[in-house]
Amino acid sequence: MILIFETPAFLEQGIIIAITGYIIVFVALVLLYLAFTAVSKILLIKTKRYLARSGKLKNLKDHEINISGEVSAAIAMAVYLTALLHDEESDILTIKKISKTYSPWNSKIYGLRNSNL
Repeated sequence: MILIFETPAFLEQGIIIAITGYIIVFVALVLLYLAFTAVSKILLIKTKRYLARSGKLKNLKDHEINISGEVSAAIAMAVYLTALLHDEESDILTIKKISKTYSPWNSKIYGLRNSNL
């Protein structure tokens, strides 16, 4: 009993499947790159329009408007890790500068004890 395998048919189908898979992955990566590039350009244009409407664009240069990827990644990671540490919250961040008037109740100098022995 002799078994004969038709290897050229197996190899031909395998090569076609491999090439098709590589092409699909490469096209998907190119489309993702184009999408991320377009989104960043759209956000930069919207930021410039907003700053132009508020009159702050005259004082800024292009490199001051753009936020680097490292800074964005650090902010995103900090927000993600903060959400993991706390209880269930609304995930709305509010950044306000609050000016507090002086009060002797929050002064640290009165908390020190005078120990002249």
